[in-house]
Amino acid sequence: MTRVAAVDCGTNSIRLLVADCDPITGELVDLDRRMTIVRLGQGVDRTGRLAPEALERTFAACREYAAVIKEHGAERLRFVATSASRDAENRDEFVRGVLDILGVEPEVITGDQEAEFSFTGATKELRGSDHLAKPYLVVDIGGGSTEFVVGDDHVRAARSVDVGCVRMTERHLVVDGAVTDPPSEAQIAAMRADIEAALDLAEETVPLREARTLVGLAGSVTTVSAIAQELPEYDSERIHHSRVSRDRVREITEWLLHSTHAERAAVPSMHAGRVDVIAAGALVLLSIMERIGAEEVVVSEHDILDGIAWSIA
Repeated sequence: MTRVAAVDCGTNSIRLLVADCDPITGELVDLDRRMTIVRLGQGVDRTGRLAPEALERTFAACREYAAVIKEHGAERLRFVATSASRDAENRDEFVRGVLDILGVEPEVITGDQEAEFSFTGATKELRGSDHLAKPYLVVDIGGGSTEFVVGDDHVRAARSVDVGCVRMTERHLVVDGAVTDPPSEAQIAAMRADIEAALDLAEETVPLREARTLVGLAGSVTTVSAIAQELPEYDSERIHHSRVSRDRVREITEWLLHSTHAERAAVPSMHAGRVDVIAAGALVLLSIMERIGAEEVVVSEHDILDGIAWSIA
């Protein structure tokens, strides 16, 4: 066993996994898995820069994670940064801060690399299943971008497009600095058109409709699953490998799009940091399911973090 630490820093959240990996048996045992909403991508779509307060929230989480990594005695650490830090003009500030706190330089990976890690993390334990048909389409709906990967035991095609729950919310649902609550039909239509254009781009290189099983990753998808199951609190074990029908996703998405902030915040499984962006994330998921004709989505709690851990081991 090799003890590793993997950090995934995205547009909306930063996450840590400390695990023991056995590359020979394919076993990965979690020791600590946690997530903090830091909204690193706050305003990046509009300004092209990482905001000072967003950087400080992220560095505070890094200091917490450094203590956890030291406590568990991880032998190797890999820090991967995704959409927001790819897009920002001042990403050098981010790189220096992470290096000072954790002692490693964050790897600002490409969308294609992000897709590879997500596919490995999501499908490694599914590949022996007789119940799920291949090829898989793995969809990782992040804050700033969404990754599409089609493959069976290996990746066949991948594409990252700039639609995510934070980016879509800021681009279409924010007026005069505040999220419209709830949005107008015109705002929803504009957001859907943006998502559909991104799906057109993804289909230029990824055969989305060839997939036999849709696997959905990240907080927007897992939160939709928690709502579908009417969980009294967020429960990773019940969410992992749950299945949600397209009709149920549509029902939940319509409710989220037409609900108020208070109504969404009252959902017991809703993380406070997702209240304002979950409707956009759910609409991305629904649009994908409608585009490819998926009857259901298989929800995975294992994703890019697990893929990063395997890349170290």
